[in-house]
Amino acid sequence: MNVTVLVGGVGGARFLQGVQSFLNRFPRSDGESDAHRITAVVNVGDDVWMHGLRICPDLDTCMYTLGGGIDPERGWGHVGETWNAKEELAAYGAKPDWFGLGDRDIATHLIRSQMLRTGYPLSAVTEALCNRWQPGVTLLPVTDDRSETHVVITDPEDGEQKAIHFQEWWVRYRAQVDTHSFAHIGAEQAKPAPGVIEAIESADVVLIAPSNPVVSVGAILAVPGIRGALRTTAAKVIGLSPVVGGKPLRGMADECLDTIGVETSAEAVGRYYGARSDTGLLDGWLVHETDTADVPGVDVRSIPLIMTDPETTADMVQVAFDMAGSTP
Repeated sequence: MNVTVLVGGVGGARFLQGVQSFLNRFPRSDGESDAHRITAVVNVGDDVWMHGLRICPDLDTCMYTLGGGIDPERGWGHVGETWNAKEELAAYGAKPDWFGLGDRDIATHLIRSQMLRTGYPLSAVTEALCNRWQPGVTLLPVTDDRSETHVVITDPEDGEQKAIHFQEWWVRYRAQVDTHSFAHIGAEQAKPAPGVIEAIESADVVLIAPSNPVVSVGAILAVPGIRGALRTTAAKVIGLSPVVGGKPLRGMADECLDTIGVETSAEAVGRYYGARSDTGLLDGWLVHETDTADVPGVDVRSIPLIMTDPETTADMVQVAFDMAGSTP
């Protein structure tokens, strides 16, 4: 099976674990480990230069999670992390002071930044980093080009509107500031990274993880060519709701949806994506068992959607495959 998943952040990384667990239920008869191929098309809208280092939070969260290096309590960052560099930067009064870099995590950013500066594209850098972690999933940044999410806010200090990087909006302000809009800077000129369109076109199933529909999945869709590939692929496109009982499973999806005028509900997010039979993206939409949704042109089913562990998530993936009419 060739499975392609659009992902971003902690929820997307945990969902990928569930996809792995599901496909592991169907080993090849000859025992080979490469029976199935999972390709993750990963959001890069959160990527940022900080203290001279290129930081790619979603790519790293997926890589660490699948490679066994994630901090299990925080759900992000390196396990066994220390913060000596952060303390030294603070002692120097280095800005920005609201973004903390762990010592182990810095090593990843150093390697990435060195490779980028010598001319390697982000996709090649990601492949090289994954050689260490062996995530078992092909992690593809949606683009090698700059495509960063910025947020237009009212500055709480002077009352003026200004655009700030998504990281400042989320890490510094915790999304608790008057927010007006999101912009994907550079997206219009960006091209899909090598292998991204092919992964969507050749997939047996395409899954949209329960990631933030605005700043994770939305940032992926902002890259020209992605939406078109999703609309024309022969595979069924099945999405999973990131909203349960009117609240996001984690993160700031409610603040993001409110900013773009979309209700925080499984139905509203499904309608935001829309049906492939019309001008949207979805063939199927999975919502939590306590929710209902009417999305015209889309097959909607209610099942347990809480990702308590990889095997529970694998059960969710099983239903998505059933909806797609595809069996390993």
